[in-house]
Amino acid sequence: MDGEEAVVAVEAAPAPALGEPMDIMTALQLVLRKSLAHGGLARGLHEGAKVIEKHAGQLCVLAEDCNQPDYVKLVKALCADHNVSLISVPSAKTLGEWVGLCKIDSEGKARKVVGCSCAVVKDYGEDTEGFHIVQEYVKSH
Repeated sequence: MDGEEAVVAVEAAPAPALGEPMDIMTALQLVLRKSLAHGGLARGLHEGAKVIEKHAGQLCVLAEDCNQPDYVKLVKALCADHNVSLISVPSAKTLGEWVGLCKIDSEGKARKVVGCSCAVVKDYGEDTEGFHIVQEYVKSH
């Protein structure tokens, strides 16, 4: 078994240099990682729906490339019902990497990334610059 697996490497956006404004996707990535580190992140439809139903969800992230229309409709309806902010990201693989559904190799690159169509933040963890950018984005949209 020579073991060459098909590997999907999703490049993480580099952190902006000091003084440069952070874009919403980089800020969202930082918020999701902090939330994961503090145990305040629900990944997937089942976990996410439970958190939203308990009124514990503060922010929901939904992948735009989800091919299940019922899934998208359910998540949007739950968020609207329970006043949870909803942000869309372009790719489920990218969202999967951001919420920790991957292996990190010795070079720091993500390997074996699993797609994640929905993630719900129930605890932001620390108060960071990325958190403030995400909050401003949510208020303006």
